[in-house]
Amino acid sequence: MKKSLHLGALAGVAALMLTGCQSAGEPASAPSPEAEPAGSSRVVIGSEGGVAVLDATTLEVLDTFDTEAFVRLNPAGDGRHAVVTTSEGFQFLDVQDPELTDLVVPAAAAGHVVAHAGLTVLYDDATSDTTIFDSAELAARGDSLPEPEVIDGVTAHHGVSVVLEDGSLLTTVGDESGRSGVRQTDAAGDELAVNTDCPGVHGEGTAEGETVVFGCENGALVFQDGAFTKLTSPDEYGRIGNAYVSETSPLVVMDYKDDPDAEGYLLHAIALVDTAVKTLEKVELPDGVEYTYRGVGRGPAGEAVMIATDGNLHTIDPATGEITDSLQVVDPWEGPTEWQDPHPAVKVFGDIAYVTDPADSELVAVDLTTGEIVGAVQLDEVPNEIAVVG
Repeated sequence: MKKSLHLGALAGVAALMLTGCQSAGEPASAPSPEAEPAGSSRVVIGSEGGVAVLDATTLEVLDTFDTEAFVRLNPAGDGRHAVVTTSEGFQFLDVQDPELTDLVVPAAAAGHVVAHAGLTVLYDDATSDTTIFDSAELAARGDSLPEPEVIDGVTAHHGVSVVLEDGSLLTTVGDESGRSGVRQTDAAGDELAVNTDCPGVHGEGTAEGETVVFGCENGALVFQDGAFTKLTSPDEYGRIGNAYVSETSPLVVMDYKDDPDAEGYLLHAIALVDTAVKTLEKVELPDGVEYTYRGVGRGPAGEAVMIATDGNLHTIDPATGEITDSLQVVDPWEGPTEWQDPHPAVKVFGDIAYVTDPADSELVAVDLTTGEIVGAVQLDEVPNEIAVVG
């Protein structure tokens, strides 16, 4: 076994966590002070048929709720809610006074949730409709959800939308036959810019200077200052599906798959995108170091962190792809048979990386400033999805 820890070890980082710093890998605007609910940061864990809400400073389980067999979890960006995606739509989980509310935005195929520029954006794959909430109004909600803005989709596809600070909308382009790119529209719905050279567009992330990056099956698409730039993968097939970003860095770490026929979900390379000079570089990881889409986050100094199949939490320089530090956090593990299957995941919030350990049904907390494990808790169920809200 890898650890012998006590929850009391987290007391030293309690003040740090109570600052509620947003994860560098999942940037979101905080609600206004008058709307922000009292309370601390929370970790939400999804398991088969349920979700658990934990205090992020003590790892105490505050409450548990029954759900469908498999749900996705995302922070709403309002400091109060996690969004639980179910077959019925987007359901809101109040994590401060834990309650799985009956407030649901109906969606036939609830998809991506993006929090940016003080807004919470929900995307329905079945219609490609974009539903937009003011995050501060969500935090201050009473017995009902605030009135959202809904932008009708053009043709249904698995996509994503981002609202920028100027009020314009970035949304993916596609239909039932596939996805091809991203367009920018203004508040009236008029097209401002478009790029359709991004087959299989998937995932998004916002880096420094509100530069938004999307993954393609042959590279990445960068939107900056009103214009798109396509960056091409070095391989004929070089699929990118997720962006791990810091809003204070122009450097983006992305997942990378170079074999369309490869079985399973483990990846052995990463892509590094420098949005300042518009470059994309593929970096092969050392032998024995593989990961999945759940395995990467961004630390407080902009570094990347990866929970790999060797059981280590690796620190990676986003400029070079070099592994600069490693810490054994879980036992070595094998890739999932299906992408929904439980396997280790990492979420970063402030200076703390939270790592799920399905093999031992544990949640492990690592202080990224000291490189030490500072707490762990045994869970009643096998952890799968994870989100941090604060």
